[in-house]
Amino acid sequence: MNIIIAGCGKVGQKLAEKISCEEDNNITVIDTRHALVKQTTDAYDVMGVVGNCTGMQTLEEAGIDSADILIAVTGSDEINLLCCLIAKKMGHCQTIARVSKPEYINEIQLIKEDLGLAMLINPKLIAAREIARILRFPSAVHIDTFVKGRVEILKFKVPQGSVLNNYRIADISSDFNCDVLVCGVERGNEVYIPDGSFVIQEGDFVSIIAAPSRGSEFFKNIGIKTNRVKDTIIVGGGDTAYYLAKRLSETGIKIKIIEKDPARSDELCQILPKVSVVNADGTDNKVLLEEGVKRTESVVSLINIDEENILLSLFAKSQNENAKIITQINRMAYENVISKLDLDTIIYPLDATADSIVKFVRAKKNSFGSNIETMHHILDGKAEALEFRVLGESEIVGQTLSELNIKKNVLVACINRNGTIIIPRGHDKIMVGDTVIIVTTISGLDDIGDILE
Repeated sequence: MNIIIAGCGKVGQKLAEKISCEEDNNITVIDTRHALVKQTTDAYDVMGVVGNCTGMQTLEEAGIDSADILIAVTGSDEINLLCCLIAKKMGHCQTIARVSKPEYINEIQLIKEDLGLAMLINPKLIAAREIARILRFPSAVHIDTFVKGRVEILKFKVPQGSVLNNYRIADISSDFNCDVLVCGVERGNEVYIPDGSFVIQEGDFVSIIAAPSRGSEFFKNIGIKTNRVKDTIIVGGGDTAYYLAKRLSETGIKIKIIEKDPARSDELCQILPKVSVVNADGTDNKVLLEEGVKRTESVVSLINIDEENILLSLFAKSQNENAKIITQINRMAYENVISKLDLDTIIYPLDATADSIVKFVRAKKNSFGSNIETMHHILDGKAEALEFRVLGESEIVGQTLSELNIKKNVLVACINRNGTIIIPRGHDKIMVGDTVIIVTTISGLDDIGDILE
């Protein structure tokens, strides 16, 4: 596919990284900043054009005539929308725009329809939704949703003294009377797509797949708390904080936002009447102690500076080891270092945004028998969870899973058949019309048939 990415900022570079590694993608990036274009073309297998992405000459030079998809992810919502509008007029490509401002949220469907956009992406809203899911289920380190929320992959750390220590995976479902499937285990730097003989150890990060009610039942049976938090302190009052506070306040969670800027604090008081807003410096330890960091059930750090988010989260953890601590990180360059810190849950908005767009690109290029509905990177980014809709007959249809010659490091994790969630065993079959969740460490699966040897 011929793909144009307008904007070489953090999101644009992350997209270039993820899409360029896929076969048969020809990518051209556009930015007004020569240094960023050069940095992106040097790092990834892409072409670069220096210029204004709303200029017809720049778009022509980038190959708009033959482009299949244009993705506008500059730092300006308005430029992104204008770029997509001009691209639609000049070429025959599908367009995706990054739009983050809350003032556009009510008009988002109207904008999408009038401009003929294939997709609108809001990184800050995506981050807020992800954080809200975690606060609903604080024992999880990370939650990904599939089948429109009917299925979740929940990642948690096996604590010391857990009943799961030295437990064989094949025995979990029957012994704990729960319909869940272990689909991944992280142990140190190693990642496993485990079979039934795999033995869990304390300290492992385990990912299970289940319907939400079944997941809750499993955690209760192994003695892990599942209740949502009753209150939270959000440090930083930007757009993500607004989206999150609005979402949480509707569920009855008590919220306090600490925001340094007086004008923004006043604005938040007006638009979030149910939320307590404190005008103070949330990076000041004294302020955090005064505002109840030792008593709260959760802290969410949403400052624009990653280093401050990390230090604030570590301090909050030192003062309240029972609280759920969520840290937003915008830069991925130090991911390996950050993962070694004693942080609780880390949210990477850029990764989630890129995953949403890559899912769309994959769905447009995939082959005959299926369509990608949802895609998430899981297991510390070393594996993918893909939701395929089975559209037509193929080798995988009608045979039991035990009869299929499935590739190593590929797991059929869930089957949704007309709204009935099946956690599959060897005797189950995939049928036309099913949606199937595949977990794999093999990148680039575009069609459900790709799971076979």
